[in-house]
Amino acid sequence: MKQAIVIGAGIAGLAASIRLKAKGYEVTVFEQAEQAGGKMGEIESQGYRWDTGPSLFTMPQLVDELFRLLGEEPRERFNYLSKKTICNYFWADGCRFQAKADPHSFIKDAAQTFGEDEKNIKNYLENSKLKYDSTAPLFLDRSLHKPSTYFSLDTLKAISKVGKLDLNSSLNGVNEKYFSNPKLIQLFNRYATYNGSSPYETPGIMSMIPSLEMQQGTYFPEGGMRAIAESLFQLAKRHGVEFKFNEAVEEILHENEKVSGIRTKSVVYKATVFVCNMDVFYAYKKLLPKAKAPKKILKQERSSSGIIFYWGIKQTFPELDLHNIFFSEDYKKEFEAIFNQKKVPDDPTIYINITSKERKEDAPEGGENWFVMINVPATTDQDWSERVSQAKKVIIKKLNRILNIDLTALIETEDHLDPTLIEKKTFSHLGALYGTASNNKYAAFLRHANFSQQFENLWFCGGSVHPGGGIPLCLKSAKIASSLIP
Repeated sequence: MKQAIVIGAGIAGLAASIRLKAKGYEVTVFEQAEQAGGKMGEIESQGYRWDTGPSLFTMPQLVDELFRLLGEEPRERFNYLSKKTICNYFWADGCRFQAKADPHSFIKDAAQTFGEDEKNIKNYLENSKLKYDSTAPLFLDRSLHKPSTYFSLDTLKAISKVGKLDLNSSLNGVNEKYFSNPKLIQLFNRYATYNGSSPYETPGIMSMIPSLEMQQGTYFPEGGMRAIAESLFQLAKRHGVEFKFNEAVEEILHENEKVSGIRTKSVVYKATVFVCNMDVFYAYKKLLPKAKAPKKILKQERSSSGIIFYWGIKQTFPELDLHNIFFSEDYKKEFEAIFNQKKVPDDPTIYINITSKERKEDAPEGGENWFVMINVPATTDQDWSERVSQAKKVIIKKLNRILNIDLTALIETEDHLDPTLIEKKTFSHLGALYGTASNNKYAAFLRHANFSQQFENLWFCGGSVHPGGGIPLCLKSAKIASSLIP
């Protein structure tokens, strides 16, 4: 039987192992941690449970597809509910907005709250859908590094719409073209953070992201976000994929233009196909030290990172939902601090995810599990203990003012992550949450390919390669890589 080795059991590595199994490979997955999931972990304390990594679930059909590849019905093993509210938004001046998933309701409510013309909002969302429908088959579903991609009907369709894709404008520039209210502009600007970029630098084509939420929906998995990784791990196991946990790969062995095997601490393993789900920076620095490294790719600007607090709150807040955003008063200044000054913003936008809103057992009765995150630069050369301490003070002060509470008295238990810890736990270079940033119009083409240019039997998947970070794109990276494997 054909043999394949997958390095890393993150969400993309799990997906790749399942797809290779469906192709008839005997698959072994090596993972340095004690469990599968990568960034998609969980922690518990004093009756509270938190998902430690990604908190937004879109495009669930990409997970369903993996079950069906191996002949299983996903609803029997993995289920999720559709959210009617995308996010609750808060501003310092007291303005609040509940963004509904239904486009018609969103348009009506946004027009009323922000004083915008309903027609402008509708046109914006229609343009968002046009951008997604025109470019997804090219930019998200195929390798951008294979000539055959550019000789297809999908490519011709994308080229025919190029004038409407806003490639030469920033996301902020597009939003300012449609709207006059700075709050609504800020609301749509925040979609740049979906891949850890700046709305003032990332190209206007990123305005297609709202289409994912409003046209395809947002969801919450039963069991929490961790259930996505766990369900795929169990699926792979049921069909014979072998997992070796606590066994870090130390080197990818190669001769001439072919990988011959991998070496762990004391054992060499052979196979015919190799898929690397490790951040490509560390893949070359740690696993392929003798190979020719793609220097320009490895020097690309990294996405933002985050300071994340996991707070057990002994109170419930009916004004909050699963997803909540507390905006900064000067959004441009916030992103200048993150990407230009490489420092924690003085007034950061705060994101709060509360899974106990949907899964009651994630918090004791009368309490809520708050996942509290701010965007910070991806860097490990700062005193992050000091930065974390200061960020906590700023966050608490801001939430106290907007929600009219004494948050310090409500925190029963606490944990946190910062860029240094993120890098240590997940080998994400500089603690970047989404691999490389998308702060220029060529970023999609500059990401590492899903295959090796040097070794004919080595492929790559995960958030640090094409098409980028986040659950859907990681799953698509595994699909692209697997499609290239014979």
